[in-house]
Amino acid sequence: MAKLAPKQVKSRSTSGSRIEKFMNKIPQGDEVMLYDKTNYILMVVGVVFIILGFILMSGGSNPDPNVFDPSVIYSTRRITIAPIVIVLGFIIEIFAVLKRPSESSKS
Repeated sequence: MAKLAPKQVKSRSTSGSRIEKFMNKIPQGDEVMLYDKTNYILMVVGVVFIILGFILMSGGSNPDPNVFDPSVIYSTRRITIAPIVIVLGFIIEIFAVLKRPSESSKS
């Protein structure tokens, strides 16, 4: 049987490698931030809406634990208003993430 020669591995030089090209694209120093002040304010407002919606959904308790009162459990506040507030908070969050910073904040 003939012996197979081991594969020769070509050595790559690090100059001009993909890693080096990627590192050159990373912002250095005075580069523009991805978000500006309005983005962060909108993010906080969205989180406040989401928390408020969950607080509205939790609500109070039945006055008598032995009696089931559907008007307390299935109230309009818990079933309708709270989910709308939560979805509104998520919409605000999506808008805050996708909003581009203004041109005046870039300079």
